[in-house]
Amino acid sequence: MSQIEDAMDDDAAVDDIVPVPYSSEEIERIAEALVFASAEPVSEAFLAERLPRGEDIQAVMQRLAGIYASRGVNLVKVADRWAFRTAADLSFVIRKDDSDVKKLSRAALEVLAIIAYHQPVTRAEIEDIRGVQTSRGTLDVLMEAGWVRFRGRRRSPGRPVTLGTTGDFLDHFGLEELRDLPGLEELKGAGLLSGRIPSGFSVPVPGGEDELSDEEDPITQLDLEELGLLPPTGDSDG
Repeated sequence: MSQIEDAMDDDAAVDDIVPVPYSSEEIERIAEALVFASAEPVSEAFLAERLPRGEDIQAVMQRLAGIYASRGVNLVKVADRWAFRTAADLSFVIRKDDSDVKKLSRAALEVLAIIAYHQPVTRAEIEDIRGVQTSRGTLDVLMEAGWVRFRGRRRSPGRPVTLGTTGDFLDHFGLEELRDLPGLEELKGAGLLSGRIPSGFSVPVPGGEDELSDEEDPITQLDLEELGLLPPTGDSDG
């Protein structure tokens, strides 16, 4: 009986132990390891599940980002997720095979720019802005690259599909959010706009990337089948 009582006393002693809180440095190391070990950008919700409850995740990541700011690898925020990326000024030393480089046609670049700045936008609206028809192949290239996606369906006659950019688009072009897209003065400074700009011309401010607007309905299973993204789900009783 004495052994059992001793064991019970030991269990009670363990239960009474109050866990020692993590230091800020330890919390940063855990967050650093979680992001480093992930093949994809990590959400703050994911980090919150694995760090001590009540921790200010955004503050932790901002401190880590500051530590890495002057390093060859930076901790950057892409949409609402965090990832390690090569410092922008060192990208020239990262050599890639030509086969890995996605070279977009002028038409694809124009369509991508229109979608980025005008989203949510329909194919008809893209064609109206460009003044020419947009081939399905051009959109397929942008979707295969992972930069463009179907957002929803416009609440208008015909319920046309709306298009928008993705988190991979932000990641590839080093943007934290859509509002980081270059504005009019930046585009002029980069030589992407000629000196003869029509009066009243302005670069639109893109809307939110993920949230549907009041004029959009979400994409359904039936919509995906209609768009050819999923096979029909007919009855299969045999």
